[in-house]
Amino acid sequence: MSNVDDHPEELVCTAGGEGEVLTGHRVALGGPRAMMNVNRVLPNRARRMVGAWCFLDSYGPEVCTMRVPPHPHTGLQTVTWLVEGDVLHQDSVGSVQRVLPGQLNLMTAGRGISHSEESPRTLLHGVQLWVALPGSDRHVAPHFEHHAALPDEGGVRVVMGALGGLRSPATAYTPLVCAEIAVDGKLEVPLDPAFEHGVLWLTGPHSQTGPHSQTGPHSQTGPTGQPGLMDSLRYLAPGRTSLTLAGSGRVLLIGGEPFAEQLVMWWNFVARTHEEIAAYRKEWAEGSLFGAVDGFDGDRLPAPALPNARLKARGRLG
Repeated sequence: MSNVDDHPEELVCTAGGEGEVLTGHRVALGGPRAMMNVNRVLPNRARRMVGAWCFLDSYGPEVCTMRVPPHPHTGLQTVTWLVEGDVLHQDSVGSVQRVLPGQLNLMTAGRGISHSEESPRTLLHGVQLWVALPGSDRHVAPHFEHHAALPDEGGVRVVMGALGGLRSPATAYTPLVCAEIAVDGKLEVPLDPAFEHGVLWLTGPHSQTGPHSQTGPHSQTGPTGQPGLMDSLRYLAPGRTSLTLAGSGRVLLIGGEPFAEQLVMWWNFVARTHEEIAAYRKEWAEGSLFGAVDGFDGDRLPAPALPNARLKARGRLG
């Protein structure tokens, strides 16, 4: 999914303290006559990344029609994960794939790709995430993966990475995890202590208690919400070996080793310098790097104007 803001802000990849509840903000995709509303949880004012996860929009449940025209990406992977609905993905490397709930659409932009996303008027409920590629792999050839079957055991479905002995077949370029977890009562989930994690309730009602560290239990009560209100992400710092989830609903768990590289994020690009961003924007407007989405009936999404201020690469701590 594109960041379709007319005046996108520079997305500064830094990090705050630990133990935060990261509350998202509402974004109307498509302007005043928005095709849909999303809750942008990452990047967050308090914390911009969780591992390599640098962007998280949650949306729905909402009856709407989604039509996101072809738009470019660089230096990242996009993850489409649905709770309800039906989304058609098409891209410039020739992929045409419909994704349904419980299936993974994973697009690796690498040095440059363009894609579109469409959905008929239906109930949509899901998340769109981006993973920042490390410097060693950010110029890989663009490619697309669809995984209709993912490892699933005891209510835990591993979308990317590994959790509790289960490993996803999806390609990852840094140590990370993404899993959807069904909770009915209390469930203890193992965590990799080298990872920082984020917990987002997809459906509820719910609560979150008892993340544990290597030095002993640490009591913590998470946000309580209504079904479908995906409004906050609970951040967990590295060092924890387990998390106890309590309630009845579905949870999205993301995590990974803290991402140490400095990044510039603007519009749909992840880069390292202002000059790279400007070159990508110019290429989208005038060049052929990003290819064409041949199956989309309509114009592609124009790039917004660059800000007057210079875009700065920043680390996680400033």
